[in-house]
Amino acid sequence: MVLTDQVASVSGADGADLMSSRCKDLALRLAKFPRVALGHLPTPLEPMDRLSEILGGPRFWIKRDDCTGLSSGGNKTRKLEYLMADAQNQRADTIITQGATQSNHARQTAAAAAKLGMACNILLEDRTGSNDVSYNMSGNVLLDRLHGATVSKRGGGADMNAEMEILAQTLRKQGRRPYIIPGGGSNEIGALGYVNCARELVEQASDMGLKVDALIHATGSSGTQAGLVAGLAAIESDIHLLGIGVRAPQEKQEQMVYDLAVKTLTYLGSAAEVARSDVRANCNYVGAGYGVPTEGMVEALKLLAETEGLLFDPVYSGKGLDGLIDLTRKGHFEGMDNVVFLHTGGSAALFGYPDTFELPGYVTN
Repeated sequence: MVLTDQVASVSGADGADLMSSRCKDLALRLAKFPRVALGHLPTPLEPMDRLSEILGGPRFWIKRDDCTGLSSGGNKTRKLEYLMADAQNQRADTIITQGATQSNHARQTAAAAAKLGMACNILLEDRTGSNDVSYNMSGNVLLDRLHGATVSKRGGGADMNAEMEILAQTLRKQGRRPYIIPGGGSNEIGALGYVNCARELVEQASDMGLKVDALIHATGSSGTQAGLVAGLAAIESDIHLLGIGVRAPQEKQEQMVYDLAVKTLTYLGSAAEVARSDVRANCNYVGAGYGVPTEGMVEALKLLAETEGLLFDPVYSGKGLDGLIDLTRKGHFEGMDNVVFLHTGGSAALFGYPDTFELPGYVTN
């Protein structure tokens, strides 16, 4: 983020007042966009002191976007508040979206459509080739259908945007008014949800007297990270933002995020600038591919479940957590006092991976 010498030198109470003023300005900009209330906001910001003690690094905090409330919560709810409002403004009666088989985005979109009285069509791309019944029918897939969505599958590598448009054309011929939401809700409209989250986090930390040095999160379709990049730039925050990639190689991931962040700032009407160097993604924890479990992810999920009572998902937040833990052990956050991990939700996907975790403690008699 671009900081002038004057801004960089401001500290103490004056600095807090200046940041508060910027957050209020950003809130006013966001208020110009249609938004429908779907989430339980603001989400909690809580310490993870047992994890901090075990890792011996900075003090860790968790931003609980798994507590957004819509269909067991998750980060997509913030995006859907803006996307569904746009759909309503266009008088849509049917939502179309796409994702991988165990898509958290699909589940939350189906729930949002149900809440707002719209039909929902979900296209699921088979990115893993798994024939496991639990993976294909349980977890998020079960919840998609429970929310009343029509679910259909496409082969891995399919042009999912084209597939959604084909379906939309069919529905239009039937007299329906479809609205297409991109995978992950990741466009400049959806990214507004995480522009707002950046503001929310900074205000929340200020109220707690907490100086956040770094914010870490899982990054995939790019909308969450792009929104955070844009939001932090708009308020000129110096929080170090790092995405842990779950799918694409680093250069591709960072470029997607950068492009969307720039587009989001333009859509927001902000004069803030984003430097390409401000977009950081570490994609060393993807493993064999999107949705494919890794040993580090399994260990990370077990550790947080056993020490903090928190559940993460094996596809997205779990790999982000693996990155956080491994980077801490490698000294990446040395010199930092407070590091926040953004919990993007998705624990429902655990039920799609029943054989991934070998767990002790089950007594039969």
